[in-house]
Amino acid sequence: MLKTFVQLLGDDVGLLRRYVRMTVVYGVLCGLTITTLVPVLTHLLLGEVQLVAPWLAALLIGLVVCWILRRYVERAGVRVGVAILQGARHRLGDHVAGLPVGWFTAAHTARLSHIVTQGMMSVAQLPAHVFTPVIAGVVTPLVLIVALFALHWPLGLIALVSLPLLAGVLALSAKLSRAADEAFQQRFADASQRVVEFAQAQSVLRAFNGRGGAMRLLEQSLEQQRQSASKLIWLSTSAAVLNAWAVHAVFAAMLIAAALWANDALQGGVQTVAVIALIVSLLLVSRFIDSLLEVAGYSEVLSSARGQLDAIRKLFAVEPLPVPAASQALQAPRDSAIDLHEVRFRYAPDESDVLRGVTLRIEPGSMTALIGESGSGKSTLTRLVARFFDVSHGSVQIGGVDVRQMSGAQLAGQISQIFQETYLFAGSIAENIRIGKPEASDAEVMDAAREAGVMEIVERLPQGLNAPVGEGGARLSGGERQRIAIARALIKDAPILLVDEATAALDAENQTVIAEALARLRGRCTLVVIAHQLSTVAMADKIVVLEAGEIVEAGTPAQLLARDGRYAAFLNQRRVAKGWRMGQKASGASGGVH
Repeated sequence: MLKTFVQLLGDDVGLLRRYVRMTVVYGVLCGLTITTLVPVLTHLLLGEVQLVAPWLAALLIGLVVCWILRRYVERAGVRVGVAILQGARHRLGDHVAGLPVGWFTAAHTARLSHIVTQGMMSVAQLPAHVFTPVIAGVVTPLVLIVALFALHWPLGLIALVSLPLLAGVLALSAKLSRAADEAFQQRFADASQRVVEFAQAQSVLRAFNGRGGAMRLLEQSLEQQRQSASKLIWLSTSAAVLNAWAVHAVFAAMLIAAALWANDALQGGVQTVAVIALIVSLLLVSRFIDSLLEVAGYSEVLSSARGQLDAIRKLFAVEPLPVPAASQALQAPRDSAIDLHEVRFRYAPDESDVLRGVTLRIEPGSMTALIGESGSGKSTLTRLVARFFDVSHGSVQIGGVDVRQMSGAQLAGQISQIFQETYLFAGSIAENIRIGKPEASDAEVMDAAREAGVMEIVERLPQGLNAPVGEGGARLSGGERQRIAIARALIKDAPILLVDEATAALDAENQTVIAEALARLRGRCTLVVIAHQLSTVAMADKIVVLEAGEIVEAGTPAQLLARDGRYAAFLNQRRVAKGWRMGQKASGASGGVH
């Protein structure tokens, strides 16, 4: 737990060390102040009033010092919490920024969002509100054990032995609820993601609402959260009861020891000193048990906090992509050629290879189309070129330089990407195009918009290029968002452009505009296109057919057609499908169904 705090605090870790030292001193001082009750009560019960004053003064001074020190300790804890909120998010952000792009799945981003908001706030509150009573609740009993040994060694021995036993019980109870807490935190993150999704996708949900389907996924997620919360509450309550029973069992054992002590004293005749020692010992036992009960009361809070810290630790444990050392001279790619040498890749060690020994050369300035069934490895191949991940075996080179030997900025300067699912940031059309080149002039933005077919959109909007696109581009259609994405890639003018099914699920007009934009890019940059549209595939200089992670065919369209292999079958399939759609349209127009 403390190790994760050290990671979060970074250079501010000195604040944590100072806080812990102050809290330990506070706990020791509390224990010493309580032990001053021993001579105070002893002298009072013996009638030695003249000897009470010094000890009573020590008791009062101890109380005042403890009160003042507690305020300083709490302020120190607040400073640690503020340091976490101010700096830890930045450190976490710096770490996440170095993670492979492919790590950012929906599940991971939902968990990350939960950690940065809910989790980080919970962790920041620990020093001021939880650690202080817990640390003091552990240190103070240690001082009281010494006093109990001095008064009656069996009581001291029971108190000493009880500490590791109680620690074991607390660890067991924490383990019982930890899995439930992790499940709840995951369900909480999922439910939060569903709520945001529900708000963002109203147009789609209302279009297909039917019988309340718009709420189904959200209700399922909330129900799963409710079930996980119920399980967590049940287990947490059981753990709290177990902890309390354990502490009271220690109290019972100490009372039995005290009763046996009293019985021995009575059998030997009532001795005032023995009775007074017994009374004072019972007072210390009471304070000893109170401290343990306070620690036990915070056990579930600590368990939940440990779950949050474990999630943060796991996030820090994700290895970022290795980068070349700062002292290493970075070699510039000689051109925009792409070479894959015996590339193998799997997403997880226990999964099978997605790519199996792929060797491929893509000439600079050429257009290469990747085709194949879903799951054949097309998108994985392009992601390895962009270094979303590192290959499991082999190498990926750009211009003769391994992508693993290129800095992030150097690689980003070589590649532009257009994804099937385009994301636009809340802002204007021009601002979204300028993401590709922040320093671009208005003329450059206009040229890129014109080449990508964005001007057709701009001309019908009153605000033109300054028209807002809405969150995620919600005010535009899918085809319009895709055109802006292409303009963004064009204005960047990178040597390599990776296109992942840019025309998928678009209407004929948008498909044509985007295909024309890609055609204009031929020769200007190295194009790698994943496509199913015949018009896009046909214009390629080279076609690569993938099947089950292997290249089964590669060559020009004419060469592959002459072989009458996989590509020829793909071509015939597409032509038949296209003809079927045209036939359906014709039959609909004539009022018949064939």
